[in-house]
Formats: sequence, C-alpha cells, structure tokens
Amino acid sequence: MAKEKLLIIATHAADDPERATIPFVLANAAMATEMSVTIVLQAEGVRLGVIDQAKRINADAFPPLQNLMNDFSSLGGVLMVCVPCLKARKIQESQIIPGTRLVAAGTIVAEVASANKTLTY
Repeated sequence: MAKEKLLIIATHAADDPERATIPFVLANAAMATEMSVTIVLQAEGVRLGVIDQAKRINADAFPPLQNLMNDFSSLGGVLMVCVPCLKARKIQESQIIPGTRLVAAGTIVAEVASANKTLTY
C-alpha cells in the first residue's frame, strides 16, 4: 500500500513566524504517522530556504523553527523552493539549503495533483 502524500505550501517567513513554523510542525507530525510529506516554499516563504535563515525565526509556544526544519529533513521530508519567487526577491540559488529542490510552476502543479491532501499557510 502506498503512503499517503501530504503537500504543504508555505508562504511566510519572518513576516509571520507562526505561519512559517506551523507547516513544519504539521509535516513532522504527519511523517510520524508514516505519511510522505513535501513542503513547497513560495512567496515570502522562500526565505526559509536560505541557509541559516530559520535560526532567526521563532514563534511563541512552538519549538525553534530551525529544529523543526532539521527534524523534517532527518525524517525524510522533501523541501522545494519556487525559483521565480527566489528571483523576485533577488535570492541566489547558491544561498539555498543543500538538498532543497529548486522548482517552478509545472513541478508544483504536479505535486498538488499527486498529493492526497494539500495545505497552504
């Protein structure tokens, strides 16, 4: 039986620490129940894909975002970053966390279509 797939689209970073953190809390919880999880960073959310950026973002009542992101990676989560969103913010691809997949609209649409459920924050 194939694992259920959850896709989470994260569109916030330091502009809204709580909305930046919740996707990783949910992703880690889902992977603990054997779900396959992909997080796509879009809009301001692409800033979470920048090396060490998560160290600067913490939401009250939640674990540190950097810890959550490390756990996400360790548990096998897939992190994708929207390349046009990076370019709009003048973020270089070389600044992105190693192992992150750089994607555009076609890949994101395919991920949405193949997911059992999609959440957006």
